[in-house]
Amino acid sequence: MTDAAPDAAANGQQTPMPPGIRIFTQFIRDLSFENPRAPEALQNAVGGPQPPQIEMAVELSARGRQDGLFEVDLKLNASAVRDGVAVFQLELVYGGLFQVAGVPEADLEPVLLIECPRYLFPFARRLVADITSDGGFPPLLLEPMDFAAIYAARKAAEGQQLASPAGNA
Repeated sequence: MTDAAPDAAANGQQTPMPPGIRIFTQFIRDLSFENPRAPEALQNAVGGPQPPQIEMAVELSARGRQDGLFEVDLKLNASAVRDGVAVFQLELVYGGLFQVAGVPEADLEPVLLIECPRYLFPFARRLVADITSDGGFPPLLLEPMDFAAIYAARKAAEGQQLASPAGNA
């Protein structure tokens, strides 16, 4: 004899599904690399007089689909400038198709904008390193990103926009 509970489906009850994330596919949605001063900029790429200043920007977006899946995009922009002159510009939108199950509606947005980008980031990081290296520069190795902090900053910015009067923006 077993201690198994009676089958919930046979009793007309639905067993709650445990929370889970499944990734169906990953893809490059958009990719652009500009090296406007090549080959002159490459002469100073390694061991040059002054390393370029690199600015990074990260954007996250998610949207539901009619089939119940979610598309999540991780957008990375990196630009390098030396002495006020553009050295390179990189834009990558790396996406994934996710199934999210067993997550309450109130928790869905943080899952899509924190947890799903964590799955995508290592692959996007490798692409950024490969592309900058193939462009003739040392590979740009991105530091790990705190997607929870990025999400919190986004929510705080949205809250400030909602709290400020329309005429004071």
